[in-house]
Amino acid sequence: MDKDPITLEIIQNSLRSISDEMFAAMRKTAMSAIIYEVLDMGTAITTAEGELASSGAGIPAFSAMLDKSVRRIIELHGASGAIERGDIFITNDPFYGGVTHLNDVVLAMPVFSGEKLIAWTVNIAHWNDVGGMVPGSMSTEAKELFQEGLRLPGVKLISKGVVIEPVVKIIEANSRLPDFLVGDMWAGISAARLGERRILDLIQKYGQDVFESAITDYMTFGEQVSLAALKNLPKGRFQHSETQDDGVVNNVTIEITDTEFIVDLRDNPDQQGGSVNSSRDGVMVMAQQIFKSVTDPYTTCNGGTFRPLKLLTRAGSVFDAAEPCAQGFYFEVIIRVFDLMWRCLAPHVPQLPSGHFASICATIIGGCHPDTGRWYTIVEPELGGWGAADGMDGNTAVFSGIHGDTYNCPAEISEARYGVYVDRMELNPESGGEGEWRGGRGIRMDYRIRSNESFLTCGYTRSKYAPWPSNGGREGTPNYIEVIRKTGEKEKFSSVTGLVVDEDDVIRVITGAGGGFGEPEKRSPELIQEDLQNGYLTLERAREVYGYQIDA
Repeated sequence: MDKDPITLEIIQNSLRSISDEMFAAMRKTAMSAIIYEVLDMGTAITTAEGELASSGAGIPAFSAMLDKSVRRIIELHGASGAIERGDIFITNDPFYGGVTHLNDVVLAMPVFSGEKLIAWTVNIAHWNDVGGMVPGSMSTEAKELFQEGLRLPGVKLISKGVVIEPVVKIIEANSRLPDFLVGDMWAGISAARLGERRILDLIQKYGQDVFESAITDYMTFGEQVSLAALKNLPKGRFQHSETQDDGVVNNVTIEITDTEFIVDLRDNPDQQGGSVNSSRDGVMVMAQQIFKSVTDPYTTCNGGTFRPLKLLTRAGSVFDAAEPCAQGFYFEVIIRVFDLMWRCLAPHVPQLPSGHFASICATIIGGCHPDTGRWYTIVEPELGGWGAADGMDGNTAVFSGIHGDTYNCPAEISEARYGVYVDRMELNPESGGEGEWRGGRGIRMDYRIRSNESFLTCGYTRSKYAPWPSNGGREGTPNYIEVIRKTGEKEKFSSVTGLVVDEDDVIRVITGAGGGFGEPEKRSPELIQEDLQNGYLTLERAREVYGYQIDA
């Protein structure tokens, strides 16, 4: 068959549009604010074999997980012939294709052209409560995955277009928020089915052979782009070790050649007895993110993009945890390894800025809604500051390197849907991150509790060791939570589960500034004056760090 490059390009762009349309459908129909406001979700299309063909908006870490979910479902069901037209599979288990933690639920649908499996449409979203030992299903005290909620090991949710009601009933019965859960489930189902229809429309228009040829061609192009970019990177072996907040030391070696990008994480601590562990697939996503960042960050990616990437891990380590370890706070593990790889390469790859606040800063608040009497649970990632780079200040109040196209939940939504008031949302005024180019600011936000016997759970990192600077800049500031009791007493936390908070207690979220770049003495007086005017800097700190003097 002769390849018409214009037609192939149209099909490739159509796949990206389909992924985005799936994303929009899911956003518009979901029940939970963490999905429709924060966009804690992702969509993708894979090949029949589970190789990433295109991904939608949302969290890049999520989109990169979906091909791995599909491949695991194929492993579980492909040999038995149990994958049929109209099926939808559900998984949240990191050992059965879920990749992350039990709150992140994947729905995957095979797409058949005639009798041939041609593709998969797949999505993932954070469900606020899937059971387990605590509301919100995330506990820093969990020791086993069984304590974190209902495990859905890549089973069928829909068979030949018919919902398997007993599976839905089991899911409902294991959630403290069953109506939200079912609403979010149907949003994911509708998105997967929409993607199937759009793909079949493409095949009907252009033909199955042309469709398959377009995907193959696109994969080859992705690989060629990565190989060309590798030639422009510094070659050699680069190593870095870093002490974490809990005292353990993480290590990475990255080797770059003309044809390979090898990330070696084998020399790392054993998996923990708590919930701060990650699957190998979760860590692979972070390796893919750093690889994409330093090769070609601007074009879209697919399975071919990552063919030059190799990841080496040790089974049973914190970066390749074994069943049935808890993984509720896996995200702090993968953001740590992402930052570790970033810091390893930053001295050699100029486009990488200084360290950012590098934590998801997951904040879980729940209790009885004082107006409705219903149970509510807030699950919020938080904004923070990014590091400075040569020639530019860091970004202020954006999400971490994992989150991508996501947003903070508006105060109005939090107050309307949940039992809290949002009294404050402002930039964190703490000093830090100064340099010739300064790090971006984190935030300070106050949730005021409205009902007694409410609770707080959180798990922050970069709370002891602040974001790292470059070239003589100052380090950033830490992430933490401050609980201000109505008596005025204050308590400080970076990790806590089920802390009781009562009416008029305030939960103050404080996230860090990014690291500075370059010696502070070199910052221009004009930029210092601008920082003073914008409230990023006090006059006292300007004198102390920059030697700034007011011109009479």
